[in-house]
Amino acid sequence: MDLLYFVRLTRRNWPLILLSLLIGLAGALAVTARMPPQYVATITMLVSGYDKEGSLSAAIQAGALSQQRVQSYATLITSRRVVGQITREQDVESVQAKIHAEAIPATVLLRATVTDSSAARAARLANDLGDTFTQLINQIERPTQDKRPSVKVSVVDRAEVPDTPVSPRPLVNVGIAELIALLVALTALVLRDLLDTTIRTSEALQETSRGPVLATIGYERNARRYPLILRSHGRSTRAEAFRSLRTNLQFIGVDHQPRSLVVTSCLPGEGKSSTSTNLAITLAQAGWRVILVDGDLRRPRIPAYLGIEGAAGITDVLISETRLEDVIQPWGGPGLFVLPSGQVPPNPSELLSSQGMRNVLTELTSRFDIVIIDAPPLLPVTDGAALAAICDGALLVARYGRTRREQLTRAVDLLSSINARLVGTVLNFAPAKSRNHGYDYGYEAAEARTPVDA
Repeated sequence: MDLLYFVRLTRRNWPLILLSLLIGLAGALAVTARMPPQYVATITMLVSGYDKEGSLSAAIQAGALSQQRVQSYATLITSRRVVGQITREQDVESVQAKIHAEAIPATVLLRATVTDSSAARAARLANDLGDTFTQLINQIERPTQDKRPSVKVSVVDRAEVPDTPVSPRPLVNVGIAELIALLVALTALVLRDLLDTTIRTSEALQETSRGPVLATIGYERNARRYPLILRSHGRSTRAEAFRSLRTNLQFIGVDHQPRSLVVTSCLPGEGKSSTSTNLAITLAQAGWRVILVDGDLRRPRIPAYLGIEGAAGITDVLISETRLEDVIQPWGGPGLFVLPSGQVPPNPSELLSSQGMRNVLTELTSRFDIVIIDAPPLLPVTDGAALAAICDGALLVARYGRTRREQLTRAVDLLSSINARLVGTVLNFAPAKSRNHGYDYGYEAAEARTPVDA
């Protein structure tokens, strides 16, 4: 946890920090407006010893006596006996709280301050305090009535009515409130970040899955309405991310490239269906013969994405109601074919783990360059694990900010327990600020220019 960590945390969460600062500002202004003004009046007194001989040694002794007394007088000046003479009995404690006395170091001066919401009352109380205290010391330090006191207190500077209040101080209050708000916001963000176990970086995804991250798919606002990458002539950063996924897949196990690939996730809603569909499209655009199989027999999504009829499909083939050739549909061009799921069966796990499914998969891999199967999530049901066990590899999709580390660990352990090959992972729905795709925008803009603009 270094300075760079806090910089990145602040950049990611600057709206929350700004909101916290605004709340702190509003709170400081509200508190300042409700605080009554406070005025401070100050009186300074001199403590001096009586030199009855007039010699140097006597003067030194008198000075030492004065310095000894001034410390005690700083406490005595706020005593109930003194304060009770300048105010009513019922107000003694409240007035005591307003008085602060201190002995000025290395001197025989005594300073007393009175804080009050009224400037005139503060000055009056300070002057009354000085007069009362000098009379009291005159009585206390007098050995007998006919002798002079050994120590006397004289008022040096009488209190004047202050012109400006010492509080509230709006700028100081705002500064303190903003500092507290910033510290609270940063503390909350750090705690949330430390306690957050969701996958938010490709490094965390690679560390948790113990496998390579093949692509980071960016988040786009219209991806729900337009899940395919064919819009804008395939020049979006999302389309470029799928091309990167295609390229990385081609280099996974050069001597043993997967001919059948299961695309799955930990839980629903993490984008496995859109990932498998767009991956099939990009592979077909590269000249591959691709068949996309909708292996999610519980919640099929491929027909809705591609706009095809999905009433008949692989389920009908597995229960021997139709032939495989009759339910395979071409889509979009010469290289891409689709095998829908068909009718929803009551026993999808048994069908997908049957020998009939193995036979279908063997036939498909012999006729196509690659078979991509959109499988159900791994954790809720066993369908995805059953398909991963009979395929050459599995591609695991994790959603930014939703998939948790413990869920990903369970999914990876499940694939490992059935000896399924995890070829890699994909971080889906990643915001632009978490991706290092700045160069994509430059190339995208360059492709969109006309020759005149260039």
